[in-house]
Amino acid sequence: MTSTSEAPDLRYPIGKRVPRTSFTDASRAAALKTIAETPANLRRAVTGLTDAQLDTPYRPGGWTVRQLVHHVADSHMNAYVRTRLTLTEENPPVKPYDEAKWAELPDAKTMPIEGSLAILEAMHARWVHLLKTLNAAQLNRTMFHPEHGALTLDGLLEIYSWHGPHHVAHVTGLRERNGF
Repeated sequence: MTSTSEAPDLRYPIGKRVPRTSFTDASRAAALKTIAETPANLRRAVTGLTDAQLDTPYRPGGWTVRQLVHHVADSHMNAYVRTRLTLTEENPPVKPYDEAKWAELPDAKTMPIEGSLAILEAMHARWVHLLKTLNAAQLNRTMFHPEHGALTLDGLLEIYSWHGPHHVAHVTGLRERNGF
């Protein structure tokens, strides 16, 4: 009897996100810790990469590491703004954006990554500080996403506690596979 194993899905190196249905103080604290650690973990993952390595797709048909770093900054900046809108407006509509098209813009394809790493570090410091001050009622406030419907700040926390490690694992997986 031969055993077969499936190749890992390089799109989801830590697995697909499984939405949480309930939130506790412990789950919130764990999510905040992960979000707080994301900038340092991403910086560590890309440290020492050459320009040629930064311009290597993390998987066949995927973004380059450079595009991925800029995407994380773009995505997390949008989440930070959405957090602030949710805290200051009643169920604010949030504008979706085409991540794939943003990743094809010249800055995402060619700029050094240091600017996006610095943005992540500074913005996450503010974002995490703000999030730590919120109580359960505030974390239950909603925004309205036209493609996904109502989303609470708890839900946003859960998404971004997965999103950062998901992309860090893209980089670390590429480094392992390619010996970078």
